Amino acid sequence: MSEQPDVDQVTVRRAPKYPAFMIVGGGIGAIVTFILTALYPVDPLVGFGPTFAYFCLFGVPLGVVIGAVLAIILDRRSTKRSRTASVEVERGE
Repeated sequence: MSEQPDVDQVTVRRAPKYPAFMIVGGGIGAIVTFILTALYPVDPLVGFGPTFAYFCLFGVPLGVVIGAVLAIILDRRSTKRSRTASVEVERGE
């Protein structure tokens, strides 16, 4: 018997990887926090390290959120640029 494979329609698109955007956003948030902490005078009783660590509590999560929002925006744009393709499906018995 010669069975013909089924043909299905699928949607193909390039979606961003959310964890990558969030990790890079957190890293950029830490770098920006470092630069902003270095620009201003530090209390000598506290020191630079603890001051930087304290402000990282705000800068890193903000960077993660900005990275996630950017990934969501790019994901929405990728749905508009999606293509439909035909694929042959072989069903096993």
